[in-house]
Amino acid sequence: MNILLINKEDYEKVFPLIESYLKSAAEYTFGRFKAEDIKQGLLVKPQQLWVAFDDQHTYGFVVTEIFKYPQITTLIMHFTAGKQLPKWKDAMLKELRDFGKEHKCSTIESYGRRGWSKVFKNDGYKEQFTFYELPLEN
Repeated sequence: MNILLINKEDYEKVFPLIESYLKSAAEYTFGRFKAEDIKQGLLVKPQQLWVAFDDQHTYGFVVTEIFKYPQITTLIMHFTAGKQLPKWKDAMLKELRDFGKEHKCSTIESYGRRGWSKVFKNDGYKEQFTFYELPLEN
């Protein structure tokens, strides 16, 4: 399994390979993002695009961003989507950990569906808080 940090100048070439995964990731933002918004964020924000692939398939992607809090620096996983996650999760996590350490990050953080706790249970995941939303009527 190959995990590649994509150069920003190559994003437009890579987007067609992950288009269905971008749409899938956007679906789970519950109206906050469309696939095009995720693409635009990658193009204009200081974010990183990681892609999992082998000789025959593109399996998924992760969007990260280095964020400096007042006391620590963290690598935020903004979006993750793909197929056959068990096939590429460990390789991706290794690359993200190495990248985070290289950039003096103290943690990798993310938010998402509760099911992610099962995915990362053997990787040292600790649930710190859960995000809840109370919709307001217009």
